[in-house]
Amino acid sequence: MSARNEQFDLKGVNHVALVCRDMERTVAFYSGVLGMPLVKTIELPFGGGQHFFFDIGNGDCLAFFWFPDAPIAAPGVASAGGMPGAPEWTSAIGSMNHLAFNVDTERFDEYVEHLQNRGVECSGILNHDDSELGVTKRPYDGTFVRSVYFFDPDGILLEFAAWTRPLTESDVRHAPARAQAETAARD
Repeated sequence: MSARNEQFDLKGVNHVALVCRDMERTVAFYSGVLGMPLVKTIELPFGGGQHFFFDIGNGDCLAFFWFPDAPIAAPGVASAGGMPGAPEWTSAIGSMNHLAFNVDTERFDEYVEHLQNRGVECSGILNHDDSELGVTKRPYDGTFVRSVYFFDPDGILLEFAAWTRPLTESDVRHAPARAQAETAARD
């Protein structure tokens, strides 16, 4: 990526913090299945739960909170209820729809196979391009990223994404959408 932030010298994502139902199961998935090293664990004061951090590369972390009295999951509202292309793929304003991990293009197919061999149910491979549908069956010169989607044990939608070419100024060509009057009035 060649774009530069002129306002702040950001160094990437320090961490993204999500909430899990069972920390032991979360550690088994993220460290055991995805191989992310567990690098920090915290017991919250007064029996408030736990906060664990996994190394996701580049000095960035994925963190999870476990709260003993956390509300139940709300797929389709607080998170995606399905994989891309499914009607329940959308999520509410202010929610996290999915989390994409950057992987090497050369190892993408190997990683998809590794997920499947570990029993992780995956979407089909999506080769994102600028066509009307936004995806093609096979990568070509117009493909900018290859993706595969899968859920963690709590229904958090994850993605392995592999850039296939550098993005340029010509990749920014759409005007931002404005909220409809009834949506804006609720805000």
